[in-house]
Amino acid sequence: MKIARFSHDSRIAYGILDEGDLVVLAADPMYGGLDTTGERVPLADAVLLAPVIPRSKVIGMSRGYYLSESEKEDQEGGLDRRLEPQFFLKPNTTVVGPNDRVVLPAASTDVHGEAEIAIVIGKIAKNVAVEDAESKIFGYTVANDLTAVDLLKSDDHSARAKSFDGFCPLGPVIETEFDMEGVEVSGSVNGELVQSGDTALLRHSAAETVAFLSRCFTLLPGDVILTGGLGRSFPVRDGDRATVTVEGIGSLSNPVIRLG
Repeated sequence: MKIARFSHDSRIAYGILDEGDLVVLAADPMYGGLDTTGERVPLADAVLLAPVIPRSKVIGMSRGYYLSESEKEDQEGGLDRRLEPQFFLKPNTTVVGPNDRVVLPAASTDVHGEAEIAIVIGKIAKNVAVEDAESKIFGYTVANDLTAVDLLKSDDHSARAKSFDGFCPLGPVIETEFDMEGVEVSGSVNGELVQSGDTALLRHSAAETVAFLSRCFTLLPGDVILTGGLGRSFPVRDGDRATVTVEGIGSLSNPVIRLG
């Protein structure tokens, strides 16, 4: 089931995508369930928004993928001891939606994007076992994790480099029935493919990631977990359009501009 957050006739609503229409939901499905109003809005008449605005936090996973099959074999053989997931935090003000512009910060001259799958938490999760973790997931969406690479190097940490407004586009929908195994993920700039791969090289499953993070802090409904980039990121510059596509969910596209 694909769920969108959208604007239409000066209101914001949620809807289930159904044959080119949005079946309007009575409330935010994260909290109010999937009851519908009976109204249908043509998708062509709606403006899709970020499908979720986290009330609490965005968590990004570092080194989310193996770089190659040989690296995967080495770690599984016990040669890589950094087995626990690594993560960073982004403020919820980084979130924008489909076609929202990404404004390059004045402080940076080298911004990169990364094509990612994002997990959307649906229920409170604290100290969750791996086997119970999927029950805490509401669904999945597409993400572009943007980083000011030059600031990442100069600051020697990711806090500022990851945190500018607009540095976490999400959308176009949340897919509630999604299997992350063997899924193709790609990024393109101005229609040119710049990043591609699939989840066969993902270091940790969605359940493992949720369980691990829930042992660090409480995960709340609406929290978003970026599952990590495919490897080398791609630069974005003034005038570009960056697009991330996840098989089974859709494509997320955003114009990139520099003001002043």
